[in-house]
Amino acid sequence: MDKSSAENRVMELRDLLHRANQAYYMDAQPFISDREFDEALAELETLEQKFNLSTDDSPTKRVGGEPSGAFPTVEHPQAMLSLNNTYNEDELRDFDRRIKDILGHSEFSYATELKFDGASIRLRYENGELTIGATRGDGQRGDNITQNIRTIKDIPLTLNGNPPSVLEIRGEAYMEKEAFVRLNQYREEQGLPAFANPRNSTAGSLKMQDAREVARRPIRFFAFDLILEKNNAERTHAKKMALLRNFGLPVCEHFKICPSINEVLKVIDEWDVLRSKLPYETDGVVVKVNEERYYEELGRTSKFPRWAIAYKFEAEQATTILKSISLQVGRLGKITPVAELKPVLLAGTTVKRASLHNEDEILRKDIRPGDTVIVEKAGEIIPQVVSVVNPERNGRAEPFQMPENCPACNEKLIKPDEEVAWRCINLECPPQMRERIRHFASRDAMDIEGLGEAVVEQLIKEGLIDNYADLYTLNKEDLIPLERMAEKSAQNLIEAVEKSKEQPLERIIYALGIRFVGKTVAKDLADHYGSIDILMAAGFDELTAIDSIGPKIAESVITFFSNNKNIRLIERLKKVGFSFEQKKTETISSALDGKTFVLTGTLASYTRNEAKALIEKHGGSTLSSVSKNTDFLLAGDSAGSKLEKAKKLNIKILSENDFRSLIGE
Repeated sequence: MDKSSAENRVMELRDLLHRANQAYYMDAQPFISDREFDEALAELETLEQKFNLSTDDSPTKRVGGEPSGAFPTVEHPQAMLSLNNTYNEDELRDFDRRIKDILGHSEFSYATELKFDGASIRLRYENGELTIGATRGDGQRGDNITQNIRTIKDIPLTLNGNPPSVLEIRGEAYMEKEAFVRLNQYREEQGLPAFANPRNSTAGSLKMQDAREVARRPIRFFAFDLILEKNNAERTHAKKMALLRNFGLPVCEHFKICPSINEVLKVIDEWDVLRSKLPYETDGVVVKVNEERYYEELGRTSKFPRWAIAYKFEAEQATTILKSISLQVGRLGKITPVAELKPVLLAGTTVKRASLHNEDEILRKDIRPGDTVIVEKAGEIIPQVVSVVNPERNGRAEPFQMPENCPACNEKLIKPDEEVAWRCINLECPPQMRERIRHFASRDAMDIEGLGEAVVEQLIKEGLIDNYADLYTLNKEDLIPLERMAEKSAQNLIEAVEKSKEQPLERIIYALGIRFVGKTVAKDLADHYGSIDILMAAGFDELTAIDSIGPKIAESVITFFSNNKNIRLIERLKKVGFSFEQKKTETISSALDGKTFVLTGTLASYTRNEAKALIEKHGGSTLSSVSKNTDFLLAGDSAGSKLEKAKKLNIKILSENDFRSLIGE
């Protein structure tokens, strides 16, 4: 390869790795595996060195991703480095040889511990009290997410014993496998994209703006390092782990001191077999020199300490026959291809189905029914098809082609611009309807008490409802024969259904289940248009002129209201008594007349909804994003990027006390 070709390849690799870092660290939606990332990084490093193409902003010089900008940034007093990775015994033995060469002896031991598949965080305690919780960020600076960290029950707010006046701790936030599955089930019910794996769900949760929402996420924590201000020649990693336990911090029990690299390899072999039985994901074993007095002599690169390395397990794979490709229809109409497999044992479980993700992925890998395929379970709860074993064989089936119509309701499928998934937007599509009815009746939508999952299931099974408009044609006699439905509970449900007609327009819009339209967007649409009829006639430019409405939301709203079956459902709801008109909030004063507010951070005295209701009762209005048209920013704890933007635009920033003074409390 000449220098010109090397320069082009370096640009390609940098672009790939920058995008991969953004997807992994910022968006929590990775698109390449850890192994593919490491191979691309190694190739880039080789080319940069060989052709003298290194630059300061290269991915080879960076640790992790940039701070997100959504939280205040904090400087780490000591860099939070990454770990160099290895995937085989020879490279691990090379690591051992390099250490012996630098030290000139072998009078040291190794500490081995599991490599947790989560998100690295830093904790700072002052006089035994938790003062800072931060993400790793780029290794030098991270996001200050202290309010979110305080919600993790494994992390003590006050340390036990007699800790030093200042204590820095490194650890990993993670989710257990079963909790991750439950979280994804909930997200899919809410029409939200599923997380790829527990690692990404943890990272995404830690960067949520509302600490109360973070508290609802099942995040756990293990401490794996302790940084003390005073050096001690006798300190070892094992002693630091014991100190962490004494201070009340959780430390993984699977920790071992090994006198040689041969003992380290035995530990790795054991965990390669046993890891599938752990309640959480682990993708390898971390190997560290145990004696801290050698760390300075061994040194570090710009990214990695030379006294530690991560041995990464190979992805767990199996070979089997792909019998057919079926299609699943999600709550909001997403069509997901699924591989129906000849049963095969993988990672301790029998696998019969595997995700194929989307049509583009199937065509890229050229996966066809009848193929022998490799199935992988690498940090993913749901197995996936990695590749075809012999794509050149004769007699293969025809290439996969997505049908034009929905497999469940025969409605024409659509593929929104810049998306890889096909969708069915028919509100009466049977697989969607069960979840749509549950969403429609949920507490934040129509709030129909008594209409739980079991009742919805029975109503559909008995043929009493096909969509949520049918709820308003039910009578008590229809309900009484249902299981666990006495006359009183049947009457209560009928009354709850009737009462739901009084819900405000913003809740009705949210209840319709329009993709990307959550509670905040639904309220903005209701406030702006005031009527469902005016909203249905809105065009793209008009919708995107609203602060909280971007192109994707606008396209989704237009697509929803362009479907005749959706319009017919809305007309049916009108006939049973829905007004579809925004009711004016009853004001109690004009103290905030004409003033617009944006809320950010965690408020101590109010929930977000309570604060918004107070603003409206005093004549003001709320927006979801800061702009030059914003009059006030009401800022609570852990205010993020909205606070910075408000400062740049010279918008008045209010504390809760300021706000109470404004409304006369």
